[in-house]
Amino acid sequence: MKVYAISDLHLSLSGEKPMDIFGDKWDGYLEKIKRDWQERVNDDDVVLIAGDISWAMKLDEAIKDLSFFDGLKGKKIIIRGNHDYWWQGITKIRESLPSDIFALQNDCLKIGNVVFCGSRGWAVEGSPDFDEHDRHIYEREVERFKLALNSAKKTMQEGDKLICLIHYPPFNVRKESSLFTKLFESYGVDKVVYGHLHGKGVVPYRNLSINGVEYVLSSCDLVDNKLVEVLL
Repeated sequence: MKVYAISDLHLSLSGEKPMDIFGDKWDGYLEKIKRDWQERVNDDDVVLIAGDISWAMKLDEAIKDLSFFDGLKGKKIIIRGNHDYWWQGITKIRESLPSDIFALQNDCLKIGNVVFCGSRGWAVEGSPDFDEHDRHIYEREVERFKLALNSAKKTMQEGDKLICLIHYPPFNVRKESSLFTKLFESYGVDKVVYGHLHGKGVVPYRNLSINGVEYVLSSCDLVDNKLVEVLL
């Protein structure tokens, strides 16, 4: 089993919100992702999709966008991003998803000897314009991650790997510690996949190791619209 990651696809198969208005890197990006996926992923592999999956506002619209993954090999594990407004009510979401797509929320999923858990996250202290409103959501997201990590610890057996998905970067631009990074360290997380970052002004630290935890950037426009392999 191999594990890959990608995020921030911002699917809009209806064409109502095309991404190519944001620059050349978005020109034909979905075709590039699909072509790379078809060349590399096998049936027993896992692809992590770390949020901002669809521009849809409602679940039925999002399910139509998720048809992008139809016929693509591997098990897909998804979390919510800040633009996934359709993500309301995890039970209904799970009932609506195809059998090869798994949604994480306050819990975990074990495949082989790897346990996956995740949550959206939020901006952290030291981020631009971080205010008390942000602090409230930030602290709430930390509690959600505790639920997910506790679920993972109950599920793990000796020798298992622990991989977390978070949409927002779990540190600020200076790569300073946050409540998220401290959680990952205290729970013995091996790898963290994150996204959310876009644009020319972003330094794409694709693989960053901090205090024994490896952080893997998956924002599609910053990784050349190709899947990133998360080495086990």
